Amino acid sequence: MKKLPPIEKIYEALSAIADNRITIEDESAKVQSSDYTKEYTVKWKDNTYSSNDNASYWGGYAGYPVIGVFLLQGKLKLQNAELVNLLKGINWKALNTKYKNKYDKAVAEILGELEAEDMNALKTEVDHIYEDIKNLDLETKRSSLRPPK
Repeated sequence: MKKLPPIEKIYEALSAIADNRITIEDESAKVQSSDYTKEYTVKWKDNTYSSNDNASYWGGYAGYPVIGVFLLQGKLKLQNAELVNLLKGINWKALNTKYKNKYDKAVAEILGELEAEDMNALKTEVDHIYEDIKNLDLETKRSSLRPPK
């Protein structure tokens, strides 16, 4: 991948998986936003993925919908799938707005609410996934669909 996502987007992707907000179809997926007000479309052909979420469309890196699809397709591996349950029901939109899109602060708030053992296990899991993202032989590009308003 040409441009790496912020590591914090992995937490959002895991949260989308925990909430069953990703529906995989043949060559596309629908992903509900954390507040359920928007639906994003991830499409792929061969090793090229696109999405109309803001991060993928405007930022030029794989946003959480794309990362979530990678995880569900097995292109990225979860070592401990039970950890996603720690991220169930989080309204990332509200958190990211609260912290003016300083994603590290939003994640810090969530991690601060967890038991130390769970927090450490989750951080280790996310670190492993991030290392795997660095080695993915996949391309992301801007979607032909504009982000939903």
